[in-house]
Amino acid sequence: MKSYKEINKEQNTLAREYRVSSPDILNGFMAMHKAAMQDGVVPLKVKEMMAVGIGIAARCDGCIASHVKAALRAGCTRDELIEVINVAIMMGGGPSVIYGTQALGAADEFLAE
Repeated sequence: MKSYKEINKEQNTLAREYRVSSPDILNGFMAMHKAAMQDGVVPLKVKEMMAVGIGIAARCDGCIASHVKAALRAGCTRDELIEVINVAIMMGGGPSVIYGTQALGAADEFLAE
């Protein structure tokens, strides 16, 4: 099985290296990320759950690693993530079954910390 802890660690390393080559782009993206993920009318936990669902449907390992971890940190439960995965599978079809089950594996990996 993939290690989502390792995927998250590797992606963070790659992003830091990329920032050296293209600081304006990555800094701009991170500013947008910070603004989008602020608590507002929609709480951070819900925004992270949305990001998990989109990461599953988009088949993005790095997105799953980052946003599952962030959703758990924001107070999302394993049962809530299962419901997010259910919706992502409904919207994304068969490929989302694969990435949805992997997202649950990522949650279990992060919860074991």
